Amino acid sequence: MSLGTAAPSGVTAAGVPVVDGIPFARTGREELQGRVADLLADGEVDRARVALFADADDWWTEPAPPAGQLAQVPAARTLREAMATLGMGRVGDYFAHRWSDPTHLAGLALLGRHWPGDAPVVDVACGIGTQLRELARRGVADLVGLDVVWSKLWLARRFVCPTARYVCADVTTAPDLQVDRPAYVTCHDAFYFFRDKAAAATAMARLAGPDGTVVVGHAHVADTVSAGQPLAPAEYAGLLGATVLYDDEELTRSLLERRPPRPAAAEELAGSEAIALVAGDLRGPAPVDLGEPLGPLRPNPLYTDGGLRWPSERYAAEYGPRSAHLPARWPDPLPADAARRRLLVDLPEQW
Repeated sequence: MSLGTAAPSGVTAAGVPVVDGIPFARTGREELQGRVADLLADGEVDRARVALFADADDWWTEPAPPAGQLAQVPAARTLREAMATLGMGRVGDYFAHRWSDPTHLAGLALLGRHWPGDAPVVDVACGIGTQLRELARRGVADLVGLDVVWSKLWLARRFVCPTARYVCADVTTAPDLQVDRPAYVTCHDAFYFFRDKAAAATAMARLAGPDGTVVVGHAHVADTVSAGQPLAPAEYAGLLGATVLYDDEELTRSLLERRPPRPAAAEELAGSEAIALVAGDLRGPAPVDLGEPLGPLRPNPLYTDGGLRWPSERYAAEYGPRSAHLPARWPDPLPADAARRRLLVDLPEQW
């Protein structure tokens, strides 16, 4: 099934409802798809949007906010305001401060070592498009974001990376994304949540094509906070057909130390908390240093009144011990590597 070309809101020839330019083709949500399609047929775009805002992934345990509250999301002036109105809680904390967390830095190091170049990119479980924004701002033009949560894609399109194309679907059952091959298929900080990892790996390889690239970043090995359903390094490598593996902490350190990351064998990574893997065409390094964020730069909002303040106890437990690049107090004067250490960050304009 191909999505074809759809209006900003409507139903495609294949019967997929589209709201605000984002198709909703998520498997297991057929009743919701039908309800949204009926609302669109009646010209009720606002109600269709609210129905999609209320949908969440299968790991989320909080109830959706009232419909009246969700109806106010489009009026939000900032990403944070929109996420608060959506009731995103701890996930909102994660997305709001993504630009300086160690897993994001590891992802940048991975991208920098295995750069897509002119290949089309599909970002699986792209969330609010943080990685897509990095690619777009550095000249990658053909970008597709795939996620099962429609509201995250709406946030990505509205606040983070409007130039990408977004589709709400599971990678294992996604419609034809109309992506040329060979493609660069990436999944960062999410693969360990997939319940059927073998099917996801097969689907990603199919999307990439025989000469394409599959890159999986921050796949949990240890069962820690937000670890999903982790696997051993050799199991991940076997599923993905990966030939290059990295320890996630090594990736973060390499970015901070301005050097290429060192790969490791699967047996060397048994004690890692999380790893990254590359399969297919390994490609070459990026022509620019992704360790240096693009401007305009702003002080990291994690600092208030001169001190590092985590947004929640949960966030502090997960990222605090892994964020040695962020000092406890705001340094004065700023060090020469303030941007590389993400004391200064390149937040979206309407952060």
